[in-house]
Amino acid sequence: MLTYQKLSCPTISISIAKLMENQSGENLEEQNQSNSELLSEGSGASSQNSGLENRSSSNSNLSYEDLINSQATILIVDDTPNNLQVLFSYLETAGFKVLLAEDGESALQIAQSQTPDLILLDVLMPEVDGFETCSRLKSQRATKEIPIIFLTALSETVNKVQGFKLGGVDYITKPTEQEEVLARIQTHLNLQRMRRTLALQNKELKQTLDFEASVRRITDKIRDSLNENSCLQIATEELAQVLNLNSCQVELYDSQQLKATIVHEHNVTLPPCQGETRQINDFPELYHQLLQKSPLQLVEAIPQFNPSGIQVSRLACPIFDDRGIMGNLWGLRPPGEVFTSFEIRLMQQVASQCAIAIRQARLYADSNRQVAELAKLNQLKNDFFKTISHELKAPMSSIQLAAQTLDNLLNNTKNPRKSPLFERVLKIFYDSCQRQKQLVDDLLTLCYINAEAKAIQPEALELNSWLNNLTQLYAERIQNKQQELILDLSSKEINLTIDPLILNRIIRELLNNACKYTPAGGTISTKTRLTESEISLSIINSGAEISSEEQELIFDQFYRIPTNDPWQYGGTGLGLTLVRKLVEILGATINVESDRNRTIFCVKFPR
Repeated sequence: MLTYQKLSCPTISISIAKLMENQSGENLEEQNQSNSELLSEGSGASSQNSGLENRSSSNSNLSYEDLINSQATILIVDDTPNNLQVLFSYLETAGFKVLLAEDGESALQIAQSQTPDLILLDVLMPEVDGFETCSRLKSQRATKEIPIIFLTALSETVNKVQGFKLGGVDYITKPTEQEEVLARIQTHLNLQRMRRTLALQNKELKQTLDFEASVRRITDKIRDSLNENSCLQIATEELAQVLNLNSCQVELYDSQQLKATIVHEHNVTLPPCQGETRQINDFPELYHQLLQKSPLQLVEAIPQFNPSGIQVSRLACPIFDDRGIMGNLWGLRPPGEVFTSFEIRLMQQVASQCAIAIRQARLYADSNRQVAELAKLNQLKNDFFKTISHELKAPMSSIQLAAQTLDNLLNNTKNPRKSPLFERVLKIFYDSCQRQKQLVDDLLTLCYINAEAKAIQPEALELNSWLNNLTQLYAERIQNKQQELILDLSSKEINLTIDPLILNRIIRELLNNACKYTPAGGTISTKTRLTESEISLSIINSGAEISSEEQELIFDQFYRIPTNDPWQYGGTGLGLTLVRKLVEILGATINVESDRNRTIFCVKFPR
């Protein structure tokens, strides 16, 4: 029996039926015998080459020609059944998949539905001839690249030039020589495969060039900005456009890599997700691979969709540099639309540029902050130098004036020591010298502390009795300013091993501030408390408050409360800076509270 590849197209079944009907019984028997001999010869030949049946089960033993044949589909178009039968048997024995058509219309239908690798097309056929069939095949996108070899009888007068102009690649004269047919078919199949390979290589080359151009364009745009948000916006928008994404997102990790937050996205059709956070531990398999800096492609449900459960294809490329991983760049598409290797490479390149852009933007922002801090510090230093110049000049002017007064007094008075003016001049000398000494001492102490040259010399003392003796030195000053001094000391003894000179400087500075800023009739309290974990020492004064904004600044070096503040009473702006640094040297802490018309400075020592 004659065997053939069954097709779904009904025209082919009819054509084969006609072919069988048109043959007489005798001729059919003879043809079957001929076919059997051909098959036997083919089987014998293929047995010498590991067997015909092994052609379908194992390609490893096939020759190059056999491999080409086994993968190729040939469409034979001829209105002569005998020609169809002979070519069908021979080509199928050679390993081809063979399709048959008796007229041009059938050939057009088969070519559209099956897309053969090569067509053997008879030139002279009724109704639609070979040239018309060829012209129509070449006019259709799906079939225009199929090689067409024309079949023509030796006795027929055919315009072969016309066939080549219409797109035919060769002619075979009937009756055909089987070896010639096979050789020509294999030659044009090889040429077709080479053309396809070249087209594929050209396509890949174009993809590579487009890829490099896209990366370069996106990179240039990203690097034009030193703002992190702007860089991420450019990256997501450009990538979504180049890869035709439904959404492109950037998520960044926190410092401990415990959660990932979508910080920027460009959406086309998907719901907005910016600001959403994922806990890394909730998706261990997903983020384990990403934290290893490996890209990941998956299908994932989008809970924001209604109805829920609609899925998308997602590609994640880690954003990292040599200093660590910062986050991931996500691309989203409808399910089934996978990302190609070119697209994955493109996203990886953009993710790398995002890492560089993020790092540069953060460095730039840090630099700007440092420049602002330096400008602020420079302004504070300028203000400090102006203030310290004034403060150092004031005592010297008082000393100079007192010296002139004292000189006049000694020259013009017989007994100057009994003059009331003499006592006043001496007091001016004393107070000005003390002020000058205090300013110089503050400056030197600050230099020692900044250079970490201050050595601690601890001694054992009982804090309550030590404070009682120290505060007595301020009793006269407080009384003269019509203020009240209150000692609220712990009922229990508080024994400390501490550097008394440093502690003395801290308490005296805090008491000086309290005396300076407490109005007449106000109170100044010294309070100590003892707990299981710490010892607290507080200096409390009434009559004024420090705003919450000023509370954050008063310990800064060179800082002075603005002139419009009610606490503006002069000074160098170093006192509380020294206090904080000295407290840190002792391993303690200090904080300030100010409300209800009072201010509390509290120093806490660990037990």
